[in-house]
Amino acid sequence: MTSNAPRSRSIKSYSAAAVALAATTALLAGCGSSDNDKSSDPLQAGKSDGKTVVVGSNNFAESILLADIYGEALKAKGVKVTYKPNIGSRETTYGLLKNGSITVLPEYNGALLAYLDPKAAPKTVEATTAAIEAKLDSKLTLLDPASAQNKDSVTLNKATADKYKLTDKSSIADLKDVAKDLTIGASPEFQTRQQGLVGLKSVYGLEFKGFKALDAGGPLTQAALKKNTVQAADIFTTDPTISKENFVVLQDPKLLFGFENVQPLVYKSGLPSKGVSALNAVSAKLDTAALLKLDTQLQDNKDPLDVAKAWLKSAGLA
Repeated sequence: MTSNAPRSRSIKSYSAAAVALAATTALLAGCGSSDNDKSSDPLQAGKSDGKTVVVGSNNFAESILLADIYGEALKAKGVKVTYKPNIGSRETTYGLLKNGSITVLPEYNGALLAYLDPKAAPKTVEATTAAIEAKLDSKLTLLDPASAQNKDSVTLNKATADKYKLTDKSSIADLKDVAKDLTIGASPEFQTRQQGLVGLKSVYGLEFKGFKALDAGGPLTQAALKKNTVQAADIFTTDPTISKENFVVLQDPKLLFGFENVQPLVYKSGLPSKGVSALNAVSAKLDTAALLKLDTQLQDNKDPLDVAKAWLKSAGLA
């Protein structure tokens, strides 16, 4: 995900991203867990003391949930954990991982690879992992990928889909002749990413009438699409809003958005071996269907920490 987060995901000229980050962090602050081991300042300096594992997340609800799932799984194995939620985009979190300020970050493999190597086009999950590892900073490593995926997408509101007679079987390529009449909304970073406007132009030949900087597939983007402020948007594919609002997700046959498996990215020296085993055990049981159910609970205003703990218990991991 570009969520990247998704995908983003996914979730960039950085000055624009910083403004959006400030607004989005404030908006999503209520989505984070209220545990007293969560830092009030996600960008606060200070590395792990070697005994505490710092679990970070990007600034969208699913990333916060995944951080809670992996973090609470570590706690269940006796690992001391603190959280840095709502940090922001990959451009920020990757740097914090490299300097050891974060120990664990739930990533989306395709979006991470697009950040590290925009020209890479792997055909399997295994090839995606190998391509990432070839580009990773030497202090970092990937753990096992989950089968759960949450991709970025080009999603239309119902009115736009009906107008151009497009369905969920239609391709992104089917927008080539009409994109000039549409405004697309997404996080600011979507403008400059290969898994964004750059790739939509180079891979599918799309040039949109306009772009509106919103959030990473979150409430601002969803509301703009619903109100027709934008006619297309980057919405993560596990978002329950898609079915609720009758949005139409277009197919991506050229795999611009690639593979977007949830996969922990780790600062090697900060995670004990029992922590590695705990995180791999989570990934072994987390699939897309489960992630969608968990995301639906978030949309019902349940606390991510409570949702995470309940799922870990049901999966025999807590």
